[in-house]
Amino acid sequence: MGLHRPNWAQCKPTTATKLGIGFVQAPLTLSYQKKMLGSLFAKTSLKPSALHLFQFNLQRGLHSRNKKAAEFLAQGFSAIKEVDRVMDKSEPNSRLLIPLLRKAKENFELALEADNSNAHARYWLSKLHLKYHVPGACKAIGAALLVEAADMGDAEAQYELGRRLRYENEYVQSGQQAFYYLEKAADQLHTGALYLLAAIYLTGDGLKKDMASALWCFHKASERGHAGAAIVYGSLLLRGVQLPESVTKLYKTASKSSGSAVLDPVEMAKEQFQIAAKAGCELGFKWLQRLEEEEKRLLTE
Repeated sequence: MGLHRPNWAQCKPTTATKLGIGFVQAPLTLSYQKKMLGSLFAKTSLKPSALHLFQFNLQRGLHSRNKKAAEFLAQGFSAIKEVDRVMDKSEPNSRLLIPLLRKAKENFELALEADNSNAHARYWLSKLHLKYHVPGACKAIGAALLVEAADMGDAEAQYELGRRLRYENEYVQSGQQAFYYLEKAADQLHTGALYLLAAIYLTGDGLKKDMASALWCFHKASERGHAGAAIVYGSLLLRGVQLPESVTKLYKTASKSSGSAVLDPVEMAKEQFQIAAKAGCELGFKWLQRLEEEEKRLLTE
């Protein structure tokens, strides 16, 4: 990602231990299963046609499981969406939510039964245990599932785990692990992780300040519609902050297609506030109004 990285390369996370739970081994990845199968077939005398048929059936079985898991996930998402809608009009522990929460939990569990390597199903099941008042909720189970999903590469889980480790873990100094997971999510261009990392780099909260990395993260998060990142980024541009080469390259690439070669900080800031306004952020509208009034004042002088 081209960011400043603290010297934690040799520090392997032990997140589950720090959360006070036992680590659950993640299932074997598909690539590792294929290697095992390849080694097995190398020692057997199966004919090529039989081997091809077996591999075809294996792929078909994997596709079928993935499809079934996706169907269960969709039903779980639908139930969660309805839960959030009802929660806006009732208490979080309302009895009206119990049937919907049970339906969501059942579908996410069925998704895992269909495809045990589905990291996103793990993440959503962890969220049910940690956030919602689902019957039978267990925070230890939720934390274990969240760690598993993050270690399996789910960006949402990585962001959620990094955020929780940084801001909600009162009993353990877990800044290194929080940064590890946030950076993993940011590598996948998760907007929340990019914004949070940018704020950390900007303030130097827990590590050395790095304005270049902060601006890069703000730019990437704003580019993907994050209103908060757009507001901060636009404000920094108006203050005349010097853009690093990694960011100016992005603007130069865009300017070639638009025919504009000059980087005007005010126009760049205006673009950021427009992104925030488009996302429905009131501050975005206020900044645009302020810039418009300033332009009118300059014209009348």
